Amino acid sequence: MIKKIFFSLSTIFISSSGVIAQQSIIDPYAKINNPNRAPLPYPDIREADVQWDKRIWRIIDLNEKMNQPLKFPLSSYPIRDRQNLADILFDALKEGMVTAYSFQDDEFTLSMNYRKIANQGGERQDTQQLQRPEPPYDTYDTVISQPFNRDDIFGWKVKEEWFFDKQRSVMDVRIIGLAPLVYAKDEQGAIRESHDIKTLCWFYFPQCRPILAKQDVFNRQNNGQRYTFDDLFNKRLFNSYIVKESNVYDRKIADYRTGISALLESDRIKQEIINMEHDMWEY
Repeated sequence: MIKKIFFSLSTIFISSSGVIAQQSIIDPYAKINNPNRAPLPYPDIREADVQWDKRIWRIIDLNEKMNQPLKFPLSSYPIRDRQNLADILFDALKEGMVTAYSFQDDEFTLSMNYRKIANQGGERQDTQQLQRPEPPYDTYDTVISQPFNRDDIFGWKVKEEWFFDKQRSVMDVRIIGLAPLVYAKDEQGAIRESHDIKTLCWFYFPQCRPILAKQDVFNRQNNGQRYTFDDLFNKRLFNSYIVKESNVYDRKIADYRTGISALLESDRIKQEIINMEHDMWEY
């Protein structure tokens, strides 16, 4: 009886040791915090408490160092425990967890499927004539496919609402939508011009929050304290520049400013929001 008990305990110890050893190859500890997180609810805002409001459109350039956690890892070089923003949202779109809206519709009324978005991103099939290398040397048609490459996304357009809440005495912001951006390409797949930008679609940010709140973002300072994509956007851990503000003409900055003047106009709008928050404290 004692031998049987000893053998059973030895078996359990060996089995548990094997499980622990197997887990240590992947991670020294189980990472269960972020995958089980839910987005923090926003405070309720009353219309009577909003003293000032402005709608802003801005672009996040993924080539900037601060924004690289949104771009990497690339779709062509995946990493086990992380995904980039494009892969997260497009995979969720394929699974029916989020809805994509037309690239011309930042009011989120006209939905799009993944196939239409891929066509916008450059996916196509071309029929070409080739000559046989061996007799008979006649020609034949072949179909050449060029799939949509998510790594071509160079930036994200953000639609957001800035407002001053007198009840909490804060200048607050709510992100409304996200839109992936790519450079337009010609029939051969080459980029036309660097300023020829295409918006693939729009994602309604509040609908995406439950998904983004479960996805890790790389933390350069501490790999053991990663935040999520929902944290990244709500804590404004990205760099961007303004391309449009709400105005009577509904025009972009590029419609009336070019070059350095457009950048200065973008900074002016940004500074105007900061000054408005400071001025509210004077009343």
